[in-house]
Amino acid sequence: MKTVWLTSLGRSEENVKKVISLMKPYGVPVLGHFWVDDLPKIAWMAPREEMIKPDVAAWVILATAETLASTSVRRGLSLLAITVQAKKGLSFPIVLLAEGGGGAPAPPFPTPLSGAELLSAADPGLAAKIVAMVHTPRTDPASEYRIDVYGNTHIGLWFEVGPRQGRWDGAMFGAAGGEILFHGTGPMEMLPAQCTLEWPVKGMKLSLGEREYAAWGVRNGFEARTSYFVKVKECPESVLFGPFPPEGDEADFHVVGLT
Repeated sequence: MKTVWLTSLGRSEENVKKVISLMKPYGVPVLGHFWVDDLPKIAWMAPREEMIKPDVAAWVILATAETLASTSVRRGLSLLAITVQAKKGLSFPIVLLAEGGGGAPAPPFPTPLSGAELLSAADPGLAAKIVAMVHTPRTDPASEYRIDVYGNTHIGLWFEVGPRQGRWDGAMFGAAGGEILFHGTGPMEMLPAQCTLEWPVKGMKLSLGEREYAAWGVRNGFEARTSYFVKVKECPESVLFGPFPPEGDEADFHVVGLT
C-alpha cells in the first residue's frame, strides 16, 4: 500500500491531524514526524530509513514562511531531500504545504527543494492532488551526476558524488561555508574504509559569484558505480563538484545550494 510521509516543521498536532483526516477517505495512510532542528547532531537523518521504504510515494512538508526561514532548517531539509532522492529518484514528489497561522512558503528554495509543489492546507482539492502525485507514474529527469549524503554523530557528515553515466577523469568537491576534513574513493553507497588517492589536492579556493568554495580533489577515475566521498565539518551553504578539470581547460561544475 502506498503511503505519504508528512514532516511538520511546526508543533501543531491539530494541523497534522487535519492532513491525516483529509487523506483517510482516499485510502492513503499518512506517516511522519515533527521536525527536529539540530544540525550538529545530524537530527535530519532520523526519518531517512522510513522514508526510503518502497511504499512511501510522496513527501509532504507542512510549513509556513516563518518556519522555513531558518537557515538550519533549510539545510537539514536539503540534506534529507538529497539522500531520499538518491534512493527514490529526482522525480520523487515533494510538497511544501502551507499551514494556517503563517505566511505561505515562497521561492527561492534550496536546490534539492526547487522542484517541490507548493500547495495550501486550505485547498479543498488538496487530498486529490496528493493522491494523484502518489499514483502518477514518474520519469526521472536527465542528470549527469549522482549525489548522496550520510551522517551520524559518530562518523560525521559525508557527501558522495560521481557520474550517473560515462566517466570522470578525477573529481573535485568544494564547500562554501563549511570545512572539508577528509576525502576518499570507492564503490558507490559504501563509505571507504581504505583507498588509494591519485594525485590528491587540498586547500584550493574557487570563486563562483559572491561565494568562495574550499575545494579538494583527486585524479582517480570514476564511473557509474564508483564515487568520490568527502567529509565536511558542518553543513555548508552550498557545494560544487564535478570532474577534475584538465590543465588549461575551463572548469565545469555542478552546484547544489543547501540554504
